[in-house]
Order: sequence, then C-alpha cells, then structure tokens
Amino acid sequence: MPWNEITRRHYLREGLRYASDLTDTEWSLIEPFMPAPNSLGRPRRTCIRDVVNALFYIASTGCQWRQLPKDFPPYSTVQGYFYPWSRDGTWVTINHALVATARENEGRDASPTAGVIDSQSVKTTESGGPSGYDAGKKIKGRKRHIVTDTSGHLVGLQVHTADIQDRDGAVGLFRSIRTLYPWLRHIFADGAYAGDKLKDAVAEFGCYTFEIIKRSDTASGFEVLPRRWVVERTFAWLNRCRRLAKDFETNITSALAWIFIAHIRRLTRLIARA
Repeated sequence: MPWNEITRRHYLREGLRYASDLTDTEWSLIEPFMPAPNSLGRPRRTCIRDVVNALFYIASTGCQWRQLPKDFPPYSTVQGYFYPWSRDGTWVTINHALVATARENEGRDASPTAGVIDSQSVKTTESGGPSGYDAGKKIKGRKRHIVTDTSGHLVGLQVHTADIQDRDGAVGLFRSIRTLYPWLRHIFADGAYAGDKLKDAVAEFGCYTFEIIKRSDTASGFEVLPRRWVVERTFAWLNRCRRLAKDFETNITSALAWIFIAHIRRLTRLIARA
C-alpha cells in the first residue's frame, strides 16, 4: 500500500499520552481477557489498562524496567502482572483470539490450513539464561522459531538455544500448536526443514505436508521466494519493537511473552483500523 495522506491517517497516534498507548478500540479487544479482581483480600487499585500500556511502552521503546515513566504504575507493580500472565498462558490466549478475528476480517476461516515456518537467531546479553552458538549465522544466543499463516499472522512460537538445528527445534513448535490450530497441515519451508527426519518426528501430531521452497541455483542477487517472504515480513514487523533487538531475558518464558506482546500490539492496531 502506498504511503500517502489518505493512508497516513490510519496510522496516526495523535491524542495519546504515548504513541504506544492503546486506543479505546484497541483496549476493547484485550480487556475481555484480563483477569477479574480477586474476591478476597485488598481491593484492586491498579488500572489494568495502564499496566498493559506500560508493557507496550517497554516493548516499543526497549527501555529497562526501572526506566518506566512515572505516569505508569510502579515498575514492580507492572512486573507483578507481567510474570504471572507470562506463565499462565494469557498472552497465548489473547494472540490466538486476535489471529482468528484478523483472519475473519479478511474474509477467511478463523483457523488456518497452511502456514510458513522459519527461525531467527538473536544475540543474548550478560543477563544470562540458556544460550548456544549458531554456527551457520555465527551468532551466540537464542533462536526464535515461528509459524505464521499465509497472511503473516503469528500462530506458533518457540524460543530455544541457537545451537539447536531448525528441523530439531521445529518438533516442539508443532507440538505446541497442534490443539490450537488443528486444521493447520500444509507447511511452506526452506531447505533447513527438508528430509524425512522432521516428517517422522511430527507424524505423531498429525499428517503434516512440507513444501520446500529453495532459491534457484542460477539466481543472482536478491530474489523474492514464494511464501517464504511472508514469514520474513513477520520477523520485520516484530523487530519494530526495540525490546526484541536482543534477547535480554534470563528465562525462555519471558522471552516468549515479549514476542507475543509485540505481535498482539500489531494485531490490535490492524483490527482497530479495519
């Protein structure tokens, strides 16, 4: 879509405290999945919308927890919501619902039947946590393994050490989405997923078919490969959130949560514009 004065208005964030804040329409998409206040104990005084806005601010700007602006709730309070939501599947649930809504807005079935798989190796920091060395890309850190539908919406995500080969890491990825997306069966992939090893490993989850799309041996320079560009574009969308420039997390659970937050941020804006 060309960038002009008509399309520019769809992306304006004027009138908000910060550009990362949720609009009323965007918040209405997330609010139903937020936990209700506990019936016992001290009444809740924290605004949950402010907590989500704070998390979107950190994801967008990449700032440290202690650098969170003072007009948000205290960073310790935001952490007190972030870590439980990361462990109990809140972000996975929200992402799953928003993917279905986005697909239905496009006139498609809520559950995809085809997807695209790829991985991205990123550096870790001195904060520690699991890490490995990707000899192919010469990166020491972790590997983000994703499956998208053919529109580029994130339907599956795993994070593991970078020294794990793509065809080995993909097994856990398919295991994690087999119940969320039961109709997903046809996968577009690159040569790293070729061979019978992956097919045999995922046979217990269902009858997946893999279509390997390779770059032509005679091609020179940049070449757009069918379907594979979709998942590369999704990585580009996610990397607009500066928190994902490196993997700063000490555990895999938090690393997964920030990627889901980045994708939820994109989906809420996409659906609200529609």
